[in-house]
Amino acid sequence: MPRPRRRLASTCIGTVTAGLLATGAALATPENDRPEGSDIAMGAYLDYGPPGVARIPHLSNWLGGKDIRVGHTYLPGDKWAGIAGGVSFLEDWADWRRAEDDRMFVLNVPMQERNEDRVSDRQVARLIRAGAAGQYDQHFRRLAERLVELGVPDTVIVLGWEMNGVTYTHRCAPDPEGWKVYWKRIVTTMRAVPGQKFRFDFAPNRGTDAIGWTKCYPGDDVVDVIGMDSYDQGPGQTFDDQITQPYGLQQQVDFAKAHGKPISYPEWGLFRRGDNPEYVRRMLKWIAQHKPLYHTITDYCPHGVWQCKDNPDSAKVFRDALMPERPGPVVPTPVVPTPVVPTPAVPTPVVPTPVVPTPQVPTPQVPTPQVPTPQVPTPQVPAPTPVVPTPAVPTPVVPTPQVPSPTPVVPSPQTPLPVSPSPLVPTPVTPVPVTPSPVTPSPVAPSPQVPVPVTPSPAVPTPEVPDPDTDPTPTPKPSPAVPTPQVPAPVTPKPEPTPPKPLPQPTPPPVNSKHWCVPLNFGEWLSKLVGTQSVCIKLDFGKNSGIWPF
Repeated sequence: MPRPRRRLASTCIGTVTAGLLATGAALATPENDRPEGSDIAMGAYLDYGPPGVARIPHLSNWLGGKDIRVGHTYLPGDKWAGIAGGVSFLEDWADWRRAEDDRMFVLNVPMQERNEDRVSDRQVARLIRAGAAGQYDQHFRRLAERLVELGVPDTVIVLGWEMNGVTYTHRCAPDPEGWKVYWKRIVTTMRAVPGQKFRFDFAPNRGTDAIGWTKCYPGDDVVDVIGMDSYDQGPGQTFDDQITQPYGLQQQVDFAKAHGKPISYPEWGLFRRGDNPEYVRRMLKWIAQHKPLYHTITDYCPHGVWQCKDNPDSAKVFRDALMPERPGPVVPTPVVPTPVVPTPAVPTPVVPTPVVPTPQVPTPQVPTPQVPTPQVPTPQVPAPTPVVPTPAVPTPVVPTPQVPSPTPVVPSPQTPLPVSPSPLVPTPVTPVPVTPSPVTPSPVAPSPQVPVPVTPSPAVPTPEVPDPDTDPTPTPKPSPAVPTPQVPAPVTPKPEPTPPKPLPQPTPPPVNSKHWCVPLNFGEWLSKLVGTQSVCIKLDFGKNSGIWPF
């Protein structure tokens, strides 16, 4: 037994479904019997001349704006001049055709003059043989040239229509074989005109009539369309009879298909049975089914539906079938609320997710290669310490008379900072002539190392000897100046060789001076280091000197 809740849900769903079905049935439209193929090129014979051209727009309006694409007329068959195109109304039809590219001009052309004068079969046979012999070629050549001149070279020519009947002089039965030769001669003549693009329509009556129409067929090489004129008349009582009878509608379709030709219906309409909407409905359905190249209804009484007011029911069927379909009013669809059926909450079972242990993959230890760092030895540049030797100062030997030998004051040599020495200022005394020893300077090679500073030796003062002829009062003499050493800024040696500096040479004493100097020789190596040195003594033998003997 179902639960009450589910029973309620089922009831609601069933009610809604029934409502929707009922609504859909009420809104459904009845089946549309509108025939398919209503877009096939169609027209109507309204009049042979300018009135027929002028009525086409009105027929279109009556059909709700239907596009009338086919204009259909006939050449008069009373005289050869009319058959040759010597009529003015062709210009009106040519203008209409050229106005739109998709329009089609259909022209029925008789094959004999006095076409409706009920000429006997014997006379018709003679006329056929004359035409087959080429006696009428010039008329059809002139017609072709006329149509090309008017700008309608693609006209559909319905030549010798209803040739299987008994009405027209251009009928086939009196001489079928001669008639076919005559047809071929006309087509050949018209196709020989430059610029033509004609299509020739072979259009017999439906049914056997005087002769089966297939016996008049001239051949595929001179026929482009296989048409048929079909009115509501015998043979046959129903439309189905018209389809299935010998040389009827079905045989036309089959014959055209066998010969690879399109079909057409240049003439059709009501006739012997009056206002027959069923015939109109069935004929339009047949046209839609087999899609002919074109069809034109003969619209005058008793055949027509627009200009003939005797057939209102047929007119309504014709109009409803060919009027362009227009969208009808939009009928809103009623909105049926959908009942909300509560969905029972079904707990979702919780399925535990199995814990899959993640395998531990050991990471391989890749040893890091030890790249030894190259040891670049730092060159040790020893800083040379200048060694300044202390010069040994000899005590001068004074000859007789004994003169108290003054002890020369020798200053202690001081080590100056490396600096270029200033030239010594000579003492303005008259020294004893002393020939200095030549000292050859040694060239010093340039070295990128720090140059060794040359420390000059201090000048040793020479004691003065009193002159007896001079004033005992001592005259102050300038003391030799000891140069003050200066600290030079370190100079980066250049790669050019530095020439050796010349050693300062002592100024020679003046001649007959009381000042004597004894040069000191310290050897070659020390002389290069301290320079040329000498010990000078000045003697004063004046009266006040204490050594004046007199």
